[in-house]
Amino acid sequence: MTTNNDFLLSVEGLTVSFDGFKAVDDLSFYVDPNEIHVIIGPNGAGKTTALDLICGKTRATSGSIRFRGKELTEMKEHQIVHAGVGRKFQNPSIYEDLTVFENLEISFPRGRSVFGALAFKRDKEVRERVAEIAEMIFLEDHLEERAEYLSHGQKQWLEIGMLLIQNPELLMLDEPVAGMSVSERVKTAELLNRIIQGRAVIVIEHDMKFVEDIAHKVTVLHQGKVLSEGSMTHVKSDPKVVEVYLGH
Repeated sequence: MTTNNDFLLSVEGLTVSFDGFKAVDDLSFYVDPNEIHVIIGPNGAGKTTALDLICGKTRATSGSIRFRGKELTEMKEHQIVHAGVGRKFQNPSIYEDLTVFENLEISFPRGRSVFGALAFKRDKEVRERVAEIAEMIFLEDHLEERAEYLSHGQKQWLEIGMLLIQNPELLMLDEPVAGMSVSERVKTAELLNRIIQGRAVIVIEHDMKFVEDIAHKVTVLHQGKVLSEGSMTHVKSDPKVVEVYLGH
């Protein structure tokens, strides 16, 4: 039997009410290390709210979020980041006027405190880490290019790289392939499969073809609750999911 400590992330009985409306209602799910866990569901199902709760942007009304045994509901946003949870929102928040190299460099974790930022040197360790991440996100040939000139997909990859350089153990991505070309989506699937060694990724996504390419496990939300969970094959053939999701 697996205990909750075996999971990287355990979400149990999570509820949040906004003026009496339960956006997330008694939600429980578990994420294993090295897992790509995709959350799908119709608009208003509570998907983004669930990520907001995990990263501390929104406070839970009740329930528990345990990450590597630490209770996240008692922590502030920056403490959750330091604990190893990285979050990417729908729109890329990169520094357009900086180069790809500089975007990655300022995300390097040593520069976080004021003193750290002042003492920060572009040393061998930083350059090697930036080069390693740039290769992982398909931008090794764009290091000196200003971020504003990247394609939409490349900007998304850069933001994922800015999180990866902080070496989070849990990465949360909200609709990472929205607006991407077909070839960019294929490469993004490849990227996610590359980066899960030693970490887990939670993805919210509407693109079902992409979900099929990446998901180890799928949780379907409906009205803030888990409607179905399992492999993509299992979820797709679940009559409840067909009725709620594919019927639309």
